[in-house]
Amino acid sequence: MTRGKLIAWLVLVGILTALAYASRIAGGKPPRDALYQYSLAISGLLEYAVLLGIVYWISRGLSRGTMGLTAPSSWPRALGLMVALLIGIVIAEQILEAILHAAREQGLEPTHWDSGRAAPFALNAFVVVVIAPIVEELTFRGLGFAVLRPFGSAVAVVGTAAAFAAVHGLVDGFLPLLVFGLAIGFLRLRTDSVYPGMLFHGFFNATALAIAFAH
Repeated sequence: MTRGKLIAWLVLVGILTALAYASRIAGGKPPRDALYQYSLAISGLLEYAVLLGIVYWISRGLSRGTMGLTAPSSWPRALGLMVALLIGIVIAEQILEAILHAAREQGLEPTHWDSGRAAPFALNAFVVVVIAPIVEELTFRGLGFAVLRPFGSAVAVVGTAAAFAAVHGLVDGFLPLLVFGLAIGFLRLRTDSVYPGMLFHGFFNATALAIAFAH
C-alpha cells in the first residue's frame, strides 16, 4: 500500500513541477497587479481544491498520526522552535537574496497599495495566507512525509523540501524555497505534526505580503 502511495505522490509532484515550469516558460512572470485580480484568487481556489482532493484520495488508509494530523505534544516548545527556525530562514534568505535576487522572480508582489481594489486583494491574501499553507503542508509535510519517512527521516525532510521547491516552477527561487522547505520539514519531524508547519507557512506568507507594501 505504501509503495503505491509513494508512486502516486511522486507522479503528482512530477506533474505539478512540469506544469509549473511549462507555465513559467510559456507565460513568464504574472502581472505585478495579479493580487488585485479576482481571476487569480478563483483559479487558485480551484487548483487547491483539486489538489486537496487528489491528496485525500492518495492518503486514504493512512492514519491521522502518520499524516501528522495530530497536535504537537507541546505547543510552547513548537512555537519556540518556529521562532528559532524563522530567524535562521531570514538570515539564510538574506544571504541568498544578495546573490540570486530571487525575490524578483515570482513577481506577484504589487508595486503599491490600491484601496479601490481591496476586495480582490483580500481574497487573494486569504488564498496565499490560509488556503495555500494548509493544502501545501498536507501535500508535502503530510502525505509526502508519510510516504518518504520509511526511507529515513533525512529522506523525508530533504525529499519533501526538494519537491516543495520544484513545484513552484522557479529557478533563482529554488534554493530559498528549498531552505524554507527544509525548515518546515524539520519542524514536522520534531513536532510530529503538520499544524505548526501550517501556522509557520501562513505567517511567513503574510509577512512577505506586508513587507512588499512596506518597500
